[in-house]
Amino acid sequence: MSTHEHQDLHTETLAVHGGQHVCPTTGAVMPPVYLSSTYAQSSPGVHQGYEYSRSHNPTRYALERCVARLEGSKLTEEQDASFGGFAFSSGLAATASLLDILHTGDHVIAMDDLYGGTHRLFRQVAERSRGIAFSFVDMTDMDAVQAAVTDRTRLLWVETPTNPMLKVSDLGALAETLRGRDITLACDNTFATPMLQRPLEYGFDVVMHSGTKYMGGHSDVVCGLLVTANAAIAQRIRFHQNAVGSVLGPFDSYLALRGVKTLALRMARHCDSAMALAQMLEASPKVQQVIYPGLDSHPQAEVAQRQMQLNSIHAGGGMITVTLDTDEAGSRRFLEAFEIFSLAESLGGVESLVEHPAIMTHASVPRAHREALGISDSLVRLSVGIEALVDLQADLQRALDAV
Repeated sequence: MSTHEHQDLHTETLAVHGGQHVCPTTGAVMPPVYLSSTYAQSSPGVHQGYEYSRSHNPTRYALERCVARLEGSKLTEEQDASFGGFAFSSGLAATASLLDILHTGDHVIAMDDLYGGTHRLFRQVAERSRGIAFSFVDMTDMDAVQAAVTDRTRLLWVETPTNPMLKVSDLGALAETLRGRDITLACDNTFATPMLQRPLEYGFDVVMHSGTKYMGGHSDVVCGLLVTANAAIAQRIRFHQNAVGSVLGPFDSYLALRGVKTLALRMARHCDSAMALAQMLEASPKVQQVIYPGLDSHPQAEVAQRQMQLNSIHAGGGMITVTLDTDEAGSRRFLEAFEIFSLAESLGGVESLVEHPAIMTHASVPRAHREALGISDSLVRLSVGIEALVDLQADLQRALDAV
């Protein structure tokens, strides 16, 4: 398959073939791992598109091009070498690299509910070292977003669904609210993946993934991804990716690309099983609240049903957030009783995980901010894997009995 054609294929096909071609030398159907750090030149400055692996690497390009096509970028190789896709050493490295396109004194409107590492990067690093100002806003409220805009606002950063409260923001409404302003719109699409929503299609400029999660999917690689369909933004990101150098290595690029190829199958299983477990939890007397974008009880159910779809059918993703009807001690009993779900940070892998945000992933978020969002000592987050549903149901019941 040519890297220049077939951009209109379905996402399931793009996950396998997007931006890819067989090796012209050997016919290998999977891009090889190019470990070389440097490449021979026939004359000074004359090369075959690769000179140094921080700047150009064929294996990294294969991943970047695939994800770019999967997220809907139509950029050609002439416009950008990797079609507007960029792979970094972690999700936070990707986020930090996007902040690099800003200037001292610029202002960012960020979602109030964010991954703890993103919140830490914004408040404890970028504010201090880069002089960037941040306002944290509930982006399910368009009036609040509009009120937060200043003459220095240059970036909007939204997660949807959010981590860990699973708020769902209306991407089209956000783009319309800020239309015509000099503000780059960026969406952390980690939880939904391009299988459920593609922010570029709603008018967003940049999409970010912690590729460690669903994109890689096997809990064996740490990586971050940025995608843009805007050639000018791609040029700026490429400059900073090369200048800062936090690129993804070739073997990790190979692992992440291998994971992306099964993304459609995995997401279908994640969504089906998560919906069944969310319904089970909602019926349990041990539970105060279940937050899951697939349920009619979700606060933004209408937006979720319209915006998050898998094969034109509403899908809520693989993440469930639960407030147990107990205290921290009861939550610990719940978390320690699982046998199939692993008590571990991260998410999005083939194995099911459970964690306690206040103690684990969001411990760096100030307590007052956590409490304002509802991240209590009885709140837990589940990442539903691809194991047999009946086994997951039995394991979940075991944990509920321990409460």
